[in-house]
Amino acid sequence: QVQLVESGGGLVQPGGSLRLSCAASGTTFSISAMGWYRQAPGNERELVASITRAGSTNYADSVKGRFIISRDNAKNTANLQMNSLKPEDTAVYYCYTVTVNGRQYWGQGTQVTVSS
Repeated sequence: QVQLVESGGGLVQPGGSLRLSCAASGTTFSISAMGWYRQAPGNERELVASITRAGSTNYADSVKGRFIISRDNAKNTANLQMNSLKPEDTAVYYCYTVTVNGRQYWGQGTQVTVSS
């Protein structure tokens, strides 16, 4: 079992920045990929960014050039630096992991609101 705890959401003005953090505990040796999904009201959950244990990254087209995902394997943490935020980035952001045997785990979600 892997437990995930997110932090760092909040309210920010358009053009501002936020940093989300995700801390994993439990059987962390089994973690392969880590990343973030988001879900806005009325929308499906969508992948924002992911990072493998080796550091390979993947981003949604909508956030490329603005968001940066990073990971510390020794601390079992992943961070999402979000810059140049737009109102359409408003959503609940969920940290997730995938283990080497394909199991997925999710955090409780953290609200990000971009509004003036």
